[in-house]
Amino acid sequence: MPGGGASAKEDLRGPDAFTSIPDRQKRAEALFTEMGKVLQHPRCLNCHPVDDMPRQGDAMQLHNPPVIRGDADFGAAAMRCNTCHGTENVAYTVGRGSVPGHEPWLLAPKEMGWIGLSLAAICEQIKDPARNGGKTLSELVEHNAEDGLVGWGWEPGEGREPAPGSQEIFGDLTKAWVAAGAGCPSN
Repeated sequence: MPGGGASAKEDLRGPDAFTSIPDRQKRAEALFTEMGKVLQHPRCLNCHPVDDMPRQGDAMQLHNPPVIRGDADFGAAAMRCNTCHGTENVAYTVGRGSVPGHEPWLLAPKEMGWIGLSLAAICEQIKDPARNGGKTLSELVEHNAEDGLVGWGWEPGEGREPAPGSQEIFGDLTKAWVAAGAGCPSN
């Protein structure tokens, strides 16, 4: 439901839901599968393309107006992301919806593209410092739990469905996944 609803936080189970899984690897896989509800949601995928074209909206259409990744994942020289995207969401003055914003507003690096990848492939990529921005697993926990651009996914502005759960639950899941050995699902 666009704009989220009371059930949005209930759409993501916290780490306690997985403590009854005795096998550490299976628990890690289950935790990452739960994290996948966020990672494979349009709020994340739109800015994690495997190509040079950001997506937008809940239907993940190609960005309109057409834009490309450009230098430093910040758009082409004449059409930087911040040409339209400011430091915060801005509601339309006419009609419903908003222009999303955050400082900074940019695409994830191409090596962090997820659109079309299986959850197992995303998991392996996220663990690989060569493809995750050089992050250790503990830095990845911090990123998922505290980074403002990640947090934007739960405050996306009018006209967009927020990511499932909350950034706090997502961060807790990431921490529990790492503690369980950071195993990846098989498919």
